[in-house]
Amino acid sequence: MLDNVIRPAHSAPHPVSPAPLPGQPQPAQPPAPTPSRPPSSPSPKARRRDTARSIISTVLVLLLAPVIAVLLTTYVFQSYQVDGQSMQTTLFNNDRLVVWKTTRTWARITGHPYIPARGDIVVFTDANIANFGEDPTKQLIKRVIALPGERLVVANNVVMVYNAEHPNGFDPDLTLPYRRTLRDTAGSIDVIVPAGHVFVMGDNRTDSLDSRMFGAVPANDIIGKLILRVLPVNDTKRF
Repeated sequence: MLDNVIRPAHSAPHPVSPAPLPGQPQPAQPPAPTPSRPPSSPSPKARRRDTARSIISTVLVLLLAPVIAVLLTTYVFQSYQVDGQSMQTTLFNNDRLVVWKTTRTWARITGHPYIPARGDIVVFTDANIANFGEDPTKQLIKRVIALPGERLVVANNVVMVYNAEHPNGFDPDLTLPYRRTLRDTAGSIDVIVPAGHVFVMGDNRTDSLDSRMFGAVPANDIIGKLILRVLPVNDTKRF
């Protein structure tokens, strides 16, 4: 019977550097790594300084946040909620809106009146509404129908605007993008819109306190222009 034979495993030999011959320079040895020094913990004075800076930063944020919010709502944009039916069927009661103010702000900075475009929906105040039992500081939202220097006529439930481009007049309710086709604009009016004023009306002409009653609105009383309806979410819209 043959004995079991154990054979050595074949493996690649380890490379061996030849020994230098006598008289040859010895190979340079790499320097030993310098042990790194562990990071030192901040001193109590540094910790107190960092804590003070953190507290000051937090206090500044808390103080500046309401100031920034006031500046934004005064000069840039503001959120409003519709209260009433005078702008139906464009806007409805409790709609949440965003009104843009930067154009009016820039006009005041440059000393020029802010005149919105025809068809824009604007928020404004007008002291003349006090004559109708309303708070003179109340803010209203209406659509711009006629601009400074134009002649506006309301007759037979139809609105007509006359200007240099349309000496024979045109009906803004039929020509502007909002396309209001109802012929229910009550009143008998024939006026020239004064300089620096705009003539406004609600889209719901049968239930709107507007320029037909209290006259053209001074441009300086305009707060801003409607740019967005954000609520209800399923009816968001840009204007």
